[in-house]
Amino acid sequence: MMYFSLFVDLLTIIILSFLLARKNRKNNTPPGPVGLPLIGNLHQYDSFAPHLYFWKISQKYGKIFSLKLGSSNMVVVSSAKLAKEILKTQDLAFCSRASILGLQKLSYNGQDVVFSPYNDYWRELRKICVLHVLSLKKVQSFSPIREDEVSRMIKKISQQAATSQITNLSSIMTSLTTTTICRVAFGIRYDEETQDRRKFAELLKVTEEMLGGFFISDYFPLLGWIDKLSGKINKLEKNFKDLDEFYEGLIEQHLNPNRPKSMEGDIVDLLLQLKKEKSIPIDLTLDNIKAIIMNYSIFCLFYMLASSIWAMTTLMENPNAMKKVQTEIRESVGKKSIVNEDDIQNLQYFKAVVKETFRLYPPGRLLIARQSMENTILEGYEIKPKTIIHVNVWQIGRDPEIWKIQTNLYPRDS
Repeated sequence: MMYFSLFVDLLTIIILSFLLARKNRKNNTPPGPVGLPLIGNLHQYDSFAPHLYFWKISQKYGKIFSLKLGSSNMVVVSSAKLAKEILKTQDLAFCSRASILGLQKLSYNGQDVVFSPYNDYWRELRKICVLHVLSLKKVQSFSPIREDEVSRMIKKISQQAATSQITNLSSIMTSLTTTTICRVAFGIRYDEETQDRRKFAELLKVTEEMLGGFFISDYFPLLGWIDKLSGKINKLEKNFKDLDEFYEGLIEQHLNPNRPKSMEGDIVDLLLQLKKEKSIPIDLTLDNIKAIIMNYSIFCLFYMLASSIWAMTTLMENPNAMKKVQTEIRESVGKKSIVNEDDIQNLQYFKAVVKETFRLYPPGRLLIARQSMENTILEGYEIKPKTIIHVNVWQIGRDPEIWKIQTNLYPRDS
């Protein structure tokens, strides 16, 4: 009798979910593939390459379509016009962030800049980053660090070339990016073969996995126990604990009066000074500082690394473009042994190659997901509150309506 009752309850839920899904489709919502009761389109969703999955769906349903992933509504856009509508014209309607378990946990419940919900706190935090952390003066102050790391990289490549060694470009770019970020943010330089460097690399690897991880509770809040049974919650908690201990150690080192001189003026030092001086409208806590460090160390590292590797890969696949870049650099720089940051202003073709790399291979194939804050209209369709909004910048960069050559490098220096 008990099993029959459970069967009836389950059947009722399925029927109600199906009827509700049909009702929603009859509303003025963006078109999209029909899903199953309860799970919606979750069985079709490709979390490993969502930009390609969204591109395939757009071929049938157009530049704006909707999906149902469990209890979550999602709208995806893939045109420059709609992206501008979301990011600029109706920015206030789409400016919040979705509460995704992995992202929320590792950002100290949205106490950072990237994943904080839109509110007064976020606005003040953004001002801190714009006026202090990423100000032109501050960025320029780190120029000697960047130039030193590039010089070290060139020396290593030259040594390998002189002895006919194979050069692993991905490994070298990873080393360059990691050491630069660590020196700028933490005032620490991790040598390649040290235990600290390997520990940091492993920490980043697990963090990347957790940030992009699939948690069933994001789509079915009542089924969060499945994430616990699968061990994902324990893994996330351990990753958070390891990150927190790492950040805590950095802060303690910076608060030590006998700290190394290299830690003076780095990003952690700057944030601690702002906290101490209380010269900003909000009370900056240590968790705030840790969350901002996470944004800078994790996201800047991933994005810078991906962009650098794709730029070199693209040039190697396009020998004509590579030759033009080399010629421009030699003609502009002359007999100098190294290109400094001031020289880049005169390298028009080189800058065009950089822009093309971002067009073809944006470091984030999708923009960080937004969430609608209110009922609004987009392209004539009704968008409900708390709808997750994805912008497929990978597809926009290959839109044949905009770009003459969609899938190949096409730098224009004018």
